[in-house]
Amino acid sequence: MAELLKVGIADYKVSKAPDKIVSYGLGSCIGITLYDSVSKVGGLVHIMLPDSTQARATENLAKFADTGIPLLLKEVLALGAIKSRLVAKLAGGAQMFQFAGTSDIMSIGNRNAQFAKETLQKNSIRIVSEDLGGTYGRTVELDLENGLYKIKTINKGEKTI
Repeated sequence: MAELLKVGIADYKVSKAPDKIVSYGLGSCIGITLYDSVSKVGGLVHIMLPDSTQARATENLAKFADTGIPLLLKEVLALGAIKSRLVAKLAGGAQMFQFAGTSDIMSIGNRNAQFAKETLQKNSIRIVSEDLGGTYGRTVELDLENGLYKIKTINKGEKTI
């Protein structure tokens, strides 16, 4: 029987088909999936911030792109995925608020996307699809049966990548 696993903010889940993994309310956060289509093993991490080296509290590895992605990678491999078959999909990274006259430091969504992509590249994981940026939130769902990543938004509709 398929289970729907819920991923909170700064959280992650890994599983196998026929399960699905969902994360609600991505704003500037990014939902990063890793999926192996042969073993049908995958996972989703909901990162909040780009870089753990810039934070005081770093005990929650899933909170940051630079630590959450390696954590997710380790867990999907432990569940039976093969690294060479893994592909990544990303969604989120919105600019939810406008700040007049501020630096890039306030552009968390863009920085999250940049760090996520760099971390995936460092770990030799190919990005096959992304839905990043904009000014709207997203809810995402990974179907471990087929690797489809469904993205739902309030005013932009629904799409699958």
